[in-house]
Amino acid sequence: MNEGQSLWTKNFVILALSNFMLFVAFQMLVPTMPVYITKLGGDQLAVGLVVSLFTVSALLVRPVTGKVLDSMGRRPVLLSGLAIFLLAVCGYYWMASVFLVLSLRFVHGIGWGIVTTTYGTIASDIIPAERRGEGMGYFGMFTNLAMAVGPLIGLWLSQSWGYSWLFAISGGLTVFAMVLSRLVEIKAPVGSTRPAGAGSGGLLEKKALFPALLALLTGVMYGGVASFITLFGQEAGIANVGLFFLFNATSLMLVRPLSGKIFDKRGPLWVLLPGGVITGIAVLVLSYSTTQTGLIASAILFGIGAGAVQPSLQAWTIQRVDPSRRGAAIGTFFSAFDLGIGGGAMILGAIAKQTGFALMYRYSVIFMVLYVAIYLDYVLRQSKKTSTPKAVSS
Repeated sequence: MNEGQSLWTKNFVILALSNFMLFVAFQMLVPTMPVYITKLGGDQLAVGLVVSLFTVSALLVRPVTGKVLDSMGRRPVLLSGLAIFLLAVCGYYWMASVFLVLSLRFVHGIGWGIVTTTYGTIASDIIPAERRGEGMGYFGMFTNLAMAVGPLIGLWLSQSWGYSWLFAISGGLTVFAMVLSRLVEIKAPVGSTRPAGAGSGGLLEKKALFPALLALLTGVMYGGVASFITLFGQEAGIANVGLFFLFNATSLMLVRPLSGKIFDKRGPLWVLLPGGVITGIAVLVLSYSTTQTGLIASAILFGIGAGAVQPSLQAWTIQRVDPSRRGAAIGTFFSAFDLGIGGGAMILGAIAKQTGFALMYRYSVIFMVLYVAIYLDYVLRQSKKTSTPKAVSS
């Protein structure tokens, strides 16, 4: 294998570590910010706004970020986003009211939307095209690891040392991510049919819209599981639902590299279709679970499905677009996924209010049925256009 085909380059490792540090800094705040709001006197509405304001601002900024990435370059956008993220994290300590914290939360979401879109775009530039599925799988594995350890560190710091230390450590990790990002050699994407920095086109990339639609449907499922798993556990009488996240994260980390290799060798059909089916089965199993055994089984299946689908959809998105439009494509993809998570939580929450959480999860499987049906229709239509096997993976 020549250098051009190498995946574990210095650039890739440093970028993955930088992304890991940022995600740990973020995940430390996920379970602790709602508690912080209540300590300041916030009610349940304020706690809900902690999540929604962050998601809305990230969603709004992603398409703009993608456009700017393609026109101005990667490094200035990444450093700007990291600076906004850092200022927000450090600023939480000085906010003396719920309103001020929520206002800063909106700014925090802007920084998050910028940096996560940029990290994904730079990764797509660095990873060799012939190993893109595998590379995005490994890159996402660092994110999954951060999701596993970050909340535990955040809870321990807030309970043992207080919120001043929590914000300080989170800010320190962000600075570390910023330093590491400076060591990454960022080059113009190769293979572009347009001049570097041309950045022509709108905020959304049309060629990314179909994978983004599938990402939106999977986001609905993820939003439903992540938002209501604790309440479902209480309803079903299952103790320690935290085991779901542990086994799900482990399953994700094991499956991502394997599914990426299958994507690279066989094409998206071989991972997107079975991954979608397994995800639907996982949520169905979850809906009928009344013991920890059922909970763990559904977590493993969900990790397998999500571990196959999400990195493969992202790699497929990059594969479909011109390198000069990668920023816009990644922004389109993540905007759709965010919209699915936020919209799914609201829709499924309204259903759960009427039916309970178990039946709500069964209804939510409809979204994965739609995913499978829409993708199969696409595959059949593509196969009719040409007789070559590459039609499925184009």
